[in-house]
Amino acid sequence: MKKHILIFIFSLFFFNNVSAEDRKSELNELFIQLKNAKDLSSAQVVESKIAKIWNKHPSDDRRGFRLTELLNQGSVLINSGELNKAYKLFTQIIAVEPDWAEAWNRRATVLYLMKKYQSSLDDIEITLKFEPRHFGALGGQALNYLELKEYEKAIESYKAVQKIYPLKDSAKKMIPKLKELIDQTI
Repeated sequence: MKKHILIFIFSLFFFNNVSAEDRKSELNELFIQLKNAKDLSSAQVVESKIAKIWNKHPSDDRRGFRLTELLNQGSVLINSGELNKAYKLFTQIIAVEPDWAEAWNRRATVLYLMKKYQSSLDDIEITLKFEPRHFGALGGQALNYLELKEYEKAIESYKAVQKIYPLKDSAKKMIPKLKELIDQTI
């Protein structure tokens, strides 16, 4: 009996790792496609596929499904302006799953909307620790730096976005505007 339980536990661990490896491999391929996209519309299709993966908890079990559901509920709360409730929900998700980059990213978004820019930057730093290619988090980082009037840092964040997602509109538009703004303040 114990032998069967051990085999079952091992197989769960193995199949979860296979799923994690598949996810990683799929993301790697999508990031290559994103970098090599020839036009904005094809890049946006790839962006959407990446977001779909990020928005789904990496675990394919009931727990992962529930965490994905909660993440989606938090987004609904953000869209309806219930920022405190969204913040609490994302904090609960992080407590359960502290290495899920998208939970940190969503909480960073809420903190930005609450005008808690340094706290948002702190959550973005953690997001990027788990997913360094998170162009959404990097764009959010730039927005926080804009609010803090740290324009050089905002430019660096947008440049980091461009390395990952060369056709991203916001980075293309904002870098020249920020350089102009810096020149005007000198």
